[in-house]
Amino acid sequence: MLEELKKEMVGLLQELPKNNLVCLTSGNVSARDTQSGLVVIKPSGVPYDQLDASKLVVLTIDGKVVEGNYKPSSDTASHLYIYQNRSDVNGIVHTHSMYATVFAALGKNIPVLITETAEEFGGEIPCAGFVLIGDSEIGKQVVKYGEHSNVVLLKKHGVFTFAVSPRKAVDLAILAENSAHIAWLVLQAGTPEGIGDEEIKALYYRQQNIYGQ
Repeated sequence: MLEELKKEMVGLLQELPKNNLVCLTSGNVSARDTQSGLVVIKPSGVPYDQLDASKLVVLTIDGKVVEGNYKPSSDTASHLYIYQNRSDVNGIVHTHSMYATVFAALGKNIPVLITETAEEFGGEIPCAGFVLIGDSEIGKQVVKYGEHSNVVLLKKHGVFTFAVSPRKAVDLAILAENSAHIAWLVLQAGTPEGIGDEEIKALYYRQQNIYGQ
């Protein structure tokens, strides 16, 4: 089932360790097929270098496994909750990337200190509350704090990104870590000025509506 989507997913999953966003088997990517509504997700606890299309798990949006011999990600319930409550989302990524997780451990938003953060996220990256793993509680936090942001930090845990496609969600995970890394280094070097709200709006509009082909 969904062989093309699975093939894309395998490539996107490899982007996580390639960009130092995960350690060992942590983290996950999922995608919702726009035609069938089925969800493809990483299996739980399988090393990234052992992943292939046959190991991915296909589920209905209410959690019924329809294809796959492996247990789905331990974050599956939260992924499904996000899909159930955000019809515009077709790709979700979860990482424990180092610098973004430093802000999460502190329970602090990632501030807008550079134009890239403003352009890609349109404001600070918010930090949600602390909840345990295993059910839909993480998904509820992501939906609550992600109303105006496609990236949400989870206090003392990690990062969730979500977008119209799994490719875009992976890109956001990479960009969020880059913004966090730069912000952390800047904060160690001094007391930086932020970027004003109007400037943030202008930068975000340009990046989302004018930049690129």
